[in-house]
Amino acid sequence: MTKILILAYYFPPIGGGGVQRVVKLVKYLPQFGYKPIVVTGPIGGSSDLWAPEDGTLGAEIPPEAELHRVPGPEPHPPGRWRRRADRLLSRPSAFDRWWVEGAVDVGRSVGADAALVFGELVPYITGRAAARLARELGKPLVADLQDPWALDEMWLYPSFAHRLLDRREMRRVLCSASAVVMNTPEAAVRVQGRFPELAPDFVTSIPNGYDAEDFVGEPPARSDRKFRIVHSGYLYTRLGLEQERLGGRLRKLIGGMPVPEVQFLTRSHVFLLEAVGRLLRSDPSLRSVLEVHFAGVLTEFDREVAARSPVVRLHGYLDHASTLDLVRTADLLFLPMQDLPAGMRAGLVPGKTYEYLGSGRPLLAAVPDGDVRDLLAEAGHADVCRPGDVAAMAELISARIAAWRAGPAPAVPNAEVVRRYERKHQTEELVRVFSRVLGEQESPVVHEAAPQAGS
Repeated sequence: MTKILILAYYFPPIGGGGVQRVVKLVKYLPQFGYKPIVVTGPIGGSSDLWAPEDGTLGAEIPPEAELHRVPGPEPHPPGRWRRRADRLLSRPSAFDRWWVEGAVDVGRSVGADAALVFGELVPYITGRAAARLARELGKPLVADLQDPWALDEMWLYPSFAHRLLDRREMRRVLCSASAVVMNTPEAAVRVQGRFPELAPDFVTSIPNGYDAEDFVGEPPARSDRKFRIVHSGYLYTRLGLEQERLGGRLRKLIGGMPVPEVQFLTRSHVFLLEAVGRLLRSDPSLRSVLEVHFAGVLTEFDREVAARSPVVRLHGYLDHASTLDLVRTADLLFLPMQDLPAGMRAGLVPGKTYEYLGSGRPLLAAVPDGDVRDLLAEAGHADVCRPGDVAAMAELISARIAAWRAGPAPAVPNAEVVRRYERKHQTEELVRVFSRVLGEQESPVVHEAAPQAGS
């Protein structure tokens, strides 16, 4: 097998949406003749909101994979003022120094016979470690960005100067690579437009996806007679509320927001629950019919908003399999995103989108223009409105409840569209990138057909 050295801080037993991409890649790479050698962080010790623990994901790792951990413990998170000072002065945090130095040290010792270095650039500081390690080992680098880094409309900086410095760092990392992988077509367009020195075929778009094996068999049975709305993953309530305060306005003035018009609060449950509240006021009997479920890491701000509604059910963080069980029992899945001016395309597609598609369940998407709207229009089964349009959400939910009461089965997404986003297919696309970088022929490995969602 051809060895691939993978740098990925977010890796089991860490769970959450940011882990799924690399976990599924490691799971399927051996089927295409590649042996993953993973360098990651230690077990336990992280207090990061974005690093919940999911002990079940280790079962996804195939026996062919090697796993090497940077020695811990991780540096203790800095206090509020130290963290602010580090950001304002653009100096690496204790975590940044620990992760870069540790990943390079471990990678140097285990990756000498790897064919290339694959950097999973979450967090973005991993790019510095991956570039340095590829240079020291004399190996090509493939950089995988789950989000568009300094071109991300959801990323906040203290000022324009800080944004410019981060863009320069992004340029240095990408220009040191032999190939760059973005996870949406729009993100690839942004990178090519901002860094024209990169060759046209240098940047590839390989979106996130779903694993068909996660959807084998029937969904869990339900005995209640409720109309169930489900949201899985993170809510951006705190970020949205902070933006509405002086800090958000100040960042606009001094250039710390790449897209000043972006509205973060719509990427939360605030507007959905406003729509639900309208329905309950117009028809109080819905209190005994409607339930809204949230599964994921919750902040105090998320819980405070949820407590205002009598029909909310909070699950907290669930392991991946349990989250998908809940998703598969939904009568309507909720997909919120940040709001942008009409015509401005979002650079992101939330990772949950693809697992929502894989579940085959009806979907309410409150999203801006961009790849996610294009994808859902092609799939053909989702109700779509603007992110902050409470009236439209209430109307669409009401129509879904009426159809649910009437009894006919809801529409399902176009199976051909859904199949494009199966994780094994995504891995095959990435293998083509590896083969191109290594100057090889495309992988001759033929894998068995994946089971289809809901089968």
